[in-house]
Amino acid sequence: MRSGWRALAWLAVMLAGAAAYASLALPRGEPVNAATLVIAAVCSYALGYRFYAKWLAARVMVLQDRRATPAEVLEDGKDYVPTHKWIVFGHHFAAISGPGPLVGPVLAAQFGYLPGTLWLLIGCVLGGAVQDFVILFCSMRRGGRSLGEMVREELNRPAGLVALVAILAILVILLAVLALVVVKALAESPWGVFTVGATIPLAMAMGLYLRFWRVGRVREASALGVVGLLLAVWAGKWVYEHPTVSGWLTLSAETLAWGIIGYGLLASVLPVWLLLAPRDYLSTFMKLGTIVLLALGILLVLPDLKLPPVTAFVDGSGPVVAGKLFPFCFITIACGAISGFHSLISSGTTPKLIMREGSARPVGYGAMCLESFVAIMAMVAACTMEPGVYFSMNMKGEPEAVAARVTAAGYPVTVEQMEELARSVGEHTLFGRTGGAATLAVGMAQIFSRMVGQRWLDLWYHFAIMFEALFILTTIDAGTRVARYILHDFLGHLWRPLGNTRSLGANLLVSGLMVGAWGYFLVQGVRDPLGGINSLWPLFGIANQMLAAIALCLGTTVILKMELRRRVEPDPAPPDEPVVHRPGRPALALVTLVPLAWLVAVTFTAGIQKIAHPDPRIGFLAQARQLTEQVPALESALADARARGDAAAVAEAERALRTNRVLRFNNRLDAVVAGVFLALVSLVLGLSAREWWCLWTGRKAPVLHEMPPVWLDARLVAGRGGGLPVGAAGAAALALALSREWSGEASLERAMGRTGSNAGVCRCAVAGGCEGFRHGRAEEGRLYEQVLEERFQGVRRCC
Repeated sequence: MRSGWRALAWLAVMLAGAAAYASLALPRGEPVNAATLVIAAVCSYALGYRFYAKWLAARVMVLQDRRATPAEVLEDGKDYVPTHKWIVFGHHFAAISGPGPLVGPVLAAQFGYLPGTLWLLIGCVLGGAVQDFVILFCSMRRGGRSLGEMVREELNRPAGLVALVAILAILVILLAVLALVVVKALAESPWGVFTVGATIPLAMAMGLYLRFWRVGRVREASALGVVGLLLAVWAGKWVYEHPTVSGWLTLSAETLAWGIIGYGLLASVLPVWLLLAPRDYLSTFMKLGTIVLLALGILLVLPDLKLPPVTAFVDGSGPVVAGKLFPFCFITIACGAISGFHSLISSGTTPKLIMREGSARPVGYGAMCLESFVAIMAMVAACTMEPGVYFSMNMKGEPEAVAARVTAAGYPVTVEQMEELARSVGEHTLFGRTGGAATLAVGMAQIFSRMVGQRWLDLWYHFAIMFEALFILTTIDAGTRVARYILHDFLGHLWRPLGNTRSLGANLLVSGLMVGAWGYFLVQGVRDPLGGINSLWPLFGIANQMLAAIALCLGTTVILKMELRRRVEPDPAPPDEPVVHRPGRPALALVTLVPLAWLVAVTFTAGIQKIAHPDPRIGFLAQARQLTEQVPALESALADARARGDAAAVAEAERALRTNRVLRFNNRLDAVVAGVFLALVSLVLGLSAREWWCLWTGRKAPVLHEMPPVWLDARLVAGRGGGLPVGAAGAAALALALSREWSGEASLERAMGRTGSNAGVCRCAVAGGCEGFRHGRAEEGRLYEQVLEERFQGVRRCC
């Protein structure tokens, strides 16, 4: 009877999802409510998790809870720590949920809500969540090895080297494009500059508080930091309304870009406890709190979607991202559907925390579904805006010309309407605010304002800007430091002193190389006449999908080896259980091969078009040719100005000619970068195809480089790993434990336990009075520094 009711419940979920999809795809001339999109998303994730992910776990991976995980076998209280399933889920979700799922859907909304929504749902269920799940499983069976190490072992050494180069390449483009998003959001915005700028001294004050006063009391300091952030948002209104101070903080995009470059260099060499760690704590709690608030707002307000299902810009004429629906919608969405960067997280910290193999399903597959839902909320926030406002914010040009062009495209808007909206959110202008961050902030602010009776739109807008900028700058901090360690390791093989991470000279040199690399692309994007995002975001999407292709090549290789091995020998089993003979079906490798084929089609089409498309708005080389054709006219203007002896005209003509030369070089460089990405993908695909052919034809034995299985007693396994919390008390206890993991307090306590430290315990009874207490506090501070350095060495945050 119970199974019958369960079947009926899942049938109802299927029918509800089908009805929601039909309403989205077949509008009947009336507005589509955001609730329809939310229902389609929830039903898709639920069905994918319940049926597809369960089949993958049972038939393809054959997860066994009695097989000890690395956390059990290698437990050291430091890196390998058996952890409650739902705490690992929260840890993993916090690590993979970067800015990409918020910005990508906002940019892709130019095609309409339908294409992006379908890719977010289908791409996640059949591609992104599968990738995360499979890579987490592979790493878990191999002692928590990284993606590069597994590629080197299961494929070959050249493929492992390509993976390392790919990681560095994606980090450079990722950091540049995220910094550009912040620059576009804060340019000419004194309120935003003040609010975001205030987070730097606030984070440093938190760092000093945590290092010297209340060592390691992260949740306490974070609560004070959140109060400080809200006060900074409120004080920013006074800055905006004060003419003198507002003038000081009204900065151009290029000035902000150089400021962020300097900040990135400073943050990468300062002690991690002073700036990076406290910003990370603030960002984590603000990120999760704001995401929950946005979800609550959408569910309470249930706004109508004002953008159409499909816009006229699917033909490639879009103002936000130039190019046709295929492939640029899929490249633009990026992280919300499938993200190669997730494979670094799934093969980093997470596999060293999982207590039972069965937990890989909710952690790997489930957390990706939740991130995709965050992207769906960003899509809702963008699509509930007036279409004319959305396109005007994302188009470069003079206000009158932009309003006329958007209105001519069928989305009426006036300059007065945009100016009134700008005044209501506390900005000088909203025209040309490319990058997606300002657009998302307006959409979020309108939802939040409706929650409280259409009030405080300006405060909500700058709260959203602060949330996005804090979120992104923390990723820039952590990403630059991670890239620095990778580059240290790489350069250390060429000259040993460069591998010394504790050398100030080596740190400055390597940090300067990394910051210089992404800073160059940032300044290039700021000076780009098309807004920068049009060039850099597709490059980021290509790089991200390239890394996902490498991960899926690894997954396909491992699954193929597993199935071929099952043809000759059964899977390992506990000694007290019967051996199960499963038929080896190499066709099961299609679960990763099909998403891989789609990614290759998207990546290569986008890459080739960005290099060689004849439209200068799309093709890098076409734009370089167009700029070259302008050179004679510019040189003639310069000659005329010199002949007239007009110094001002000469300076202007020289500047125009210099800008033209820089833009030509930049476009050719972008073409080379895209070509390198395609070459890397081609190399990995070729090496993988050769490996698959050798395995299929029997020229190579299907050897898996797994840890030898260690079997747990069945009585010990029962109940371990953590079920769902029961009741309010259980949920509260789980939330408290999760906050301790997010804050790092649990890591500090484990470190103190390993060292036997009793720091902070007063020894007034012994000679010296409280001198021992002060010594213990110093010891605790040094231990806190050590834990933070270890915590931020690896890839622990995503795009």
